[in-house]
Amino acid sequence: MATDNPAPDVDPTGRPRPWRPWDDALLAVAFLTRLPVPARHDAEPGALARAGWAFPLAGVAVAGAGAAVLLATAGSGLHPLGAALLALAVMAVVTGALHEDGLADFADGLGVAGRDRRLAVMRDSHIGAFGVLALVFATGLKATALASLAAPGTAALVLVAAAALSRAALVPTMIALSPARADGLGKTAGRPPVWAAALALVLGFAALVPLWPALGPGVGTLAAAGLAAGLFACWAMHAAVGGHTGDTLGAQQQTVEIAVYLAAATVEINL
Repeated sequence: MATDNPAPDVDPTGRPRPWRPWDDALLAVAFLTRLPVPARHDAEPGALARAGWAFPLAGVAVAGAGAAVLLATAGSGLHPLGAALLALAVMAVVTGALHEDGLADFADGLGVAGRDRRLAVMRDSHIGAFGVLALVFATGLKATALASLAAPGTAALVLVAAAALSRAALVPTMIALSPARADGLGKTAGRPPVWAAALALVLGFAALVPLWPALGPGVGTLAAAGLAAGLFACWAMHAAVGGHTGDTLGAQQQTVEIAVYLAAATVEINL
């Protein structure tokens, strides 16, 4: 379990630090995407952890680009699978494939035995067979699930909901698990305060609400699938490397996203 202290809520003089939601949101978008936002990159230690509540907002920005592709290609004659792949490609460009890279690295790490060897493999910039297969299967599952949704509008809302919820899941994981390394992103980002994790989850689950007219009570299935996938990924990274790293968090984001896509496709089929 995590032992790091939460990010401090006081400035260097000991006075309460004013909450600047806009700065947090910009920092979250700057960190999780390649969008050119005017965020402070010289923020004090712990700033990224405190900005964790805004991770779902960054997800909405990413998915908005993919949703625009799905809506723009609707009625164009492009096969739904092609539209889904194009939307996923645009989202990967917006994020710089940040989370996909984490998934591939974590998958490669799982291909060897021992915590230290896994961490060494995950840090290696070369991709192995496990990483390639993880990306192929992940992209295939996401694309086919999205393509199976009958209405482009529903698929667009699923994109947004999955992007928000999957990034919200990262914040409580950063509290529950200690960094697996003494350096790297997991250590430097800091431990988010509990309120940031709570707000992130509220925003993440709130992103499912617009799907109610299309999926009805099935929205609960999407929420349950995302929660189960997030908990499974948290257990897997703890069992594999004894904590979290930037790569394991990326793998968790992808796992939750896939779970929400598959749940949406299953719910719509059974309506």
